[in-house]
Amino acid sequence: MKDVSEQRYFLVREDVLTEAMQKTLDAKELLQSGEVASIWDAVKKVDLSRSAFYKYRDAVFPFHSIVRERILTVFLQLEDRNGTLATLLHTVAETQCNVLTIHQSIPIQGRANVTLSLDVTAMNVQLDDFLQQLKRLDFVESAEVISSGAS
Repeated sequence: MKDVSEQRYFLVREDVLTEAMQKTLDAKELLQSGEVASIWDAVKKVDLSRSAFYKYRDAVFPFHSIVRERILTVFLQLEDRNGTLATLLHTVAETQCNVLTIHQSIPIQGRANVTLSLDVTAMNVQLDDFLQQLKRLDFVESAEVISSGAS
């Protein structure tokens, strides 16, 4: 598996997805529609293991949901220094992203975790470029997309 800093995102046709990925999408649709009440029920109905569902659930999305929602959740590990959050948010604002939520852990051993949920409807750079901008900040140890599209 590639290092998180090297990950890129692609739009692919359904027929090239693995069966497990397609079933994960089916299970997510069942959950979103309310046809089933739990992940267990959804994976059972589409004949998919729970481990496969958890492996792919934050990696595959129907194109229409990403276009409609345009919500991106990014997890960052930061060095704890004065002004890091302000600098991070300034970088996000420069790309025209709208911050929906911020969660920051209490710094432990000079490190803090930050999770940002962003509305990227007006984002003026490509996703890969945005992640690279974040990673170039000298206090960012890692930055990775943990969710995109519909939650």
